[in-house]
Amino acid sequence: MAKNQDTYFNTVITPDSFAKGIGLRELWQKKYLIWLFIKRDITVQYKQTIFGMGWYFISPLFTMFMYIVVFGKIAGIEPDAGIPQPVFYLSGICLWEYFSTCLTDVAGTFQKNANLFGKVYFPRLVSPVSIVVSRLFRFSLQLFTFIAVYIIYVVQGVNLHPTWYLLLFPVVLLTMQGLALGLGLIISSLTTKYRDLVNFFGVFVSLWMYATPIVYPLSYVSNPTLHKIMLFNPMTSLIETFKYGAYGAGEFSWLSLAYSIGFTLVLLFIGIAMYNRKQKFFIDTI
Repeated sequence: MAKNQDTYFNTVITPDSFAKGIGLRELWQKKYLIWLFIKRDITVQYKQTIFGMGWYFISPLFTMFMYIVVFGKIAGIEPDAGIPQPVFYLSGICLWEYFSTCLTDVAGTFQKNANLFGKVYFPRLVSPVSIVVSRLFRFSLQLFTFIAVYIIYVVQGVNLHPTWYLLLFPVVLLTMQGLALGLGLIISSLTTKYRDLVNFFGVFVSLWMYATPIVYPLSYVSNPTLHKIMLFNPMTSLIETFKYGAYGAGEFSWLSLAYSIGFTLVLLFIGIAMYNRKQKFFIDTI
């Protein structure tokens, strides 16, 4: 009769790492999918259009002229002293259009990709991340428009001097991307169950723009209480940082910039957590 032998187990079960738990490791492993989604998004945006990529130049210029007429001429809102209206408006339009486009498109991730998500598995974060990256193509063209107008005024002798704070532009851009991605993921997760939030969200984004110093300088808000309230808007310091770096006008604060970065990091973590949790039940609730 065989002797009883003790059985020893050498398999150790450990919790997932932070990166694996929120899907970052899997996302990195499937980075080639992000590139495929980026190519698809860029192609679809200007395929079968009359002006093609020309729309990316026409859109900010048309918006700029509208703002000059409505806010500059009719409302009488003047930019910071010495700053030409086209330069002032374009600096805000380029950043806000990129942010709002990323935010709106990421918020519709589940709705727009329902058929794809239901047929094949891949890291669901690929879709929203690719949206944020692919929109950089459009943003770069619009930023080129701003730079061209900026140079025209410099050649004409207008006193425009970029400051070293312009070196913070990558920080501003990354923070905008994180803010759009984090909030967009939260909205996308909620709209799988409450679809009417899509209508409310569109209105919210429009109102958010007017709560951000895009069509008026922050110095235009003379009420101290209202001025402080506007600083709680994380986009305020990002827009002002870019303007201060581009032509030395506006308000810059390290504390406000740090607040925007911290707010974005918290919102991004919450957004990814909600998105990853909701994707498990997405097909059942959509």
